[in-house]
Amino acid sequence: MKIIIGAGKTSFEGWISTQEEDLNLLHKKDFFNISEENGIEAMLAEHVWEHMTEEEGILAARNCYDFLAPGGYIRCAVPDINFRNEAYQKLVQIGGPGPVDHPAYTHKIVYDYVTLKRVFEKAGFTVELLEYCDEDGRFHYHYWNPVDGKIGRSFRFDTRNSISSLGMVSIILDAKKPLII
Repeated sequence: MKIIIGAGKTSFEGWISTQEEDLNLLHKKDFFNISEENGIEAMLAEHVWEHMTEEEGILAARNCYDFLAPGGYIRCAVPDINFRNEAYQKLVQIGGPGPVDHPAYTHKIVYDYVTLKRVFEKAGFTVELLEYCDEDGRFHYHYWNPVDGKIGRSFRFDTRNSISSLGMVSIILDAKKPLII
């Protein structure tokens, strides 16, 4: 079983798309409606974690950990506070740019790669950073396979990006549950 968390209109063959009404990451009971513990192979969450506080993000990561099978993973992407682009930062800021129906209106945190990595490590995951900007604003990229969960707001797949210019990036990581627990 592979699940897209907060899918919106996103759907991929072989993946189950969910919305917050189907799977609230903060409520462990919601997970039982779709799986048993250790029953999910993979999860994909593109621009979901920034809608929770850091503490809520840790709780959500722990719930995901409990329901992922050993060796399973969650691919997570969030806006990057280290991306040096004023328009981007205004778009993704806490509370968003307004109005209240803007998707960023419910942003509670804008992560850097250190903080996002720590959220998943506190839940027990081993974390591999795939895309992020460091403290100096330099963009880092490590190849990742979109078959394992495609992130639209990424270096390769966002049309606002080119080899010479970045227009939209995310912190992207894979958080893996160890095979042996």
